[in-house]
Amino acid sequence: MYMPGRKLEELSFYRKLSIYGQKLGVDVFVFTPDDVDDNRSRIHALAYNQATRSWTRRWVGFPPIVYDRCRYHGADNYRKITRFRQKYTKLRYLSRPLANKWIIYRLLSEDENIAPHLPSTVHYKSRKQLEQFLKKHPIVYMKPKSGTGGRGIIRLQRLRGGRGYLMQGRDAERRILPAAKVTAAHIPVRLADWGLQSKYIVQQGIPLELKDGRVHDYRMLVQKDGQGKWQVTGCAGRIGPPFSVTSNLHGGGTAISMETLLKNRFGTEEKVKSIKETAYTLGLHIAKHLEDKFGTFCEAGIDLAVDPSGHVWLLEVNPKPSRDVFRLTGDLQTYRRAIRRPIEFALHLLQKKAAPKTDTKNLDFASPSQQSESD
Repeated sequence: MYMPGRKLEELSFYRKLSIYGQKLGVDVFVFTPDDVDDNRSRIHALAYNQATRSWTRRWVGFPPIVYDRCRYHGADNYRKITRFRQKYTKLRYLSRPLANKWIIYRLLSEDENIAPHLPSTVHYKSRKQLEQFLKKHPIVYMKPKSGTGGRGIIRLQRLRGGRGYLMQGRDAERRILPAAKVTAAHIPVRLADWGLQSKYIVQQGIPLELKDGRVHDYRMLVQKDGQGKWQVTGCAGRIGPPFSVTSNLHGGGTAISMETLLKNRFGTEEKVKSIKETAYTLGLHIAKHLEDKFGTFCEAGIDLAVDPSGHVWLLEVNPKPSRDVFRLTGDLQTYRRAIRRPIEFALHLLQKKAAPKTDTKNLDFASPSQQSESD
C-alpha cells in the first residue's frame, strides 16, 4: 500500500492514463485501500497536474468505475485489497481477479477452440506423479498456481540414459537459480532449499529455445474497445536473458516485434501470416471464454509459445497486464492504444448505463506500493 517516500506501482503508467483521460474529458485519480476514509465515504487520492508535471493529493468521492491494477503480493496487500472489493461490491470494476493457473487451465480446456492449444497440465501432488509426467514429456515446467512475473518457475529436463534431471529456474524474488543435476527424490528437497514451497502445477514443456539457447515467447494484449468489443491490441516477442527459463521483461528479458521474431524462425511471409492469424483468433477465443465464466473485464495479457512446427500454444493468462513490451519494441502507436483503451471502455460503460450520483467524470485507479510486477 502507499507509504510516504515510496513510489506507487506503475505510477508512470497512471500519469499517461491521466493525460489521455484529460483529452477524453475524464478525471483520473489514483488510490489504494489505505487512502479510503470509510466513515466519510471519500478518498484521499492522487491527481496528476499536467501543467506542473506533478502529483498532488485531493479528497474525492467514490467513482462510478474503478480500474483495479492491484497485485496480490504479500499477505498484507492481499487482505487489504480483498477486503476493499468485498466491502465495495456496488462499485463498477473494469478489471477483476480471475483464478489460479490450475482453475484457468481446467476452464479453458472446456472450449474446443482452445483445448488443442493447451499444453498437458496436472496439479502437482507427489514425486511419483511428477516422475510419471516426466516419462511422457522430456521437459516440464513447474509453476506456482498463483505466481506472477516468472517467480518460482522451475524447468526440469530429463537427462539421457536415465541419469536424473537438469533442474533450473527462478526463486521467489525472480533471481536466476543455478542449474543443478538432481534425482527425482531430490526435486522436492531442492524446491525447499530454494524456498519454493508454493502449490504447483506441472506443465508439458514447449520447445522455446532459440539458436543461441535463450528462451522466448510472445505477449499478446487483448482489450475491450470503445464499443465494448474484444480486440487484439497487439502482440510482441520476448527473449529471456542467458541461463533464464523465463522471458519476462522484469526478469531481464528483451522485447522484439512479433513479425521480426517469426520471420527469423520461419522465413516465409505465408507461414508468418498463418501463425499470426492463429494466435490472434486464439487470443480472442480465450478472452471471450473467460468473460463467459467470470463476467465483464477489460483486458488480458496472454502469453503464447510457437513451437518449431509453427503450432501456437497458450502458456499463461494475466488479468492485469503491463503494456511496456510495445514501448520497448518501438511500436508507440500500439503502446498508446493499449493505454487509451481502458478509458474508452469505461466511457462506453458509463454511456451504456446511467452512472451513480457521484461525479461521472471521475475514474479511480488502485495500486499497491511495490514496483510493477507484470510484463
